[in-house]
Amino acid sequence: MRRIALTLTLPSIALTLAAPGALAETFRFTAIPDEDQARLVERFSKVADYLEEQLGVEVEYVPMKSYGAAVSAFRNDQVQLAWFGGLSGVQARRLVPGSQALAQGSEDDAFVSYFIAHESTGLERADELPDEIGGMSLTFGSRTSTSGRLMPEHFLRQRFDDTPPEELFSRVGYSGDHSRTVALVEAGTYDIGAVNYTVWEAAVEDGRVDTDKVKVIWATPPYPDYNWTLRGDADARFGEGFSDKVQAAFLEMDDPELLATFPREAFIPADNDLYAPVEEVAEALGLLR
Repeated sequence: MRRIALTLTLPSIALTLAAPGALAETFRFTAIPDEDQARLVERFSKVADYLEEQLGVEVEYVPMKSYGAAVSAFRNDQVQLAWFGGLSGVQARRLVPGSQALAQGSEDDAFVSYFIAHESTGLERADELPDEIGGMSLTFGSRTSTSGRLMPEHFLRQRFDDTPPEELFSRVGYSGDHSRTVALVEAGTYDIGAVNYTVWEAAVEDGRVDTDKVKVIWATPPYPDYNWTLRGDADARFGEGFSDKVQAAFLEMDDPELLATFPREAFIPADNDLYAPVEEVAEALGLLR
C-alpha cells in the first residue's frame, strides 16, 4: 500500500512529520473522517495513486482524527487539498483566502441526510418527522458535519418551531462519524440518529447494518455538500496551471471501482458560491466564527 503520512493524536490538530517548508516536492491531501478509518485509508490510498499518475508529482494521503484536525491541517499548509463536507469546506476557505472548491460528486449538489430510528421506537418512514420524536434520544455525527449535524439540525428547527435539539430530545449526543451513528442507533444506545445517506446505503448494500433493528424514517430536502477544496497558493507551489490539472484529474476520473468507494457516479465542477446556503445556515446556528 502507498505511503501514508503519520499524524499525531492531539485532539484538535494533526501534524505531519514533515515541516511545512518541506512540502514543496510532495502534494499532500486529507479528508474529513466521516466513517471508519480503515475504509478511508483504503479509499484515499487509491486516490493518491491516481492523482500521482495524473499530476506527475509525489502525492500522499494524510489521515485525520477529526473534522477540526482536517481544517487545521489545511489552514497550516500541512495539506494542500482536502475532501471536505459543505461546512468544513466553508470553514477552511475562510481560513485560507483564495482557496477554491474545484469539484464535487455528481450527487453532492443535491445531497440529503437520513434520520434513522431503532425498531423499539415503532417509527416508520414518513413525509415529515413525527411529533412523537420529542422526548426521545438523538445522536448527530461530528459536531461540524454538514450531513450529520448542520443540516439535520436546521431541518429539525424548521419542523419544530426553532426548538433547539437539546430542548426537543431527552438526550443529544455526537457520535463522531456516520458509521458510529448507525452502530449506536442499531444497538439502541440512541433512539434516533442523523446520518449521511451514502454511508447508510453503502452499509445496507454491504450487509453491515441490521435493517430489522434500525430503519430510515425521514429524508431531508436536498442541499450542497462534499467538495474537493484546493489551497489558493497551489500554482505558486507546484507550477502554473497546477490547479487546473487537479480539477481535471477529478473531472476525468472514470474508474467505476474508484468512484464507487466514495460512492459517486462522477465528479463535476464546483465553486465556492455553490456552498452559500450551507454558509448561511452555519451562520444562523452560530457554527462559524
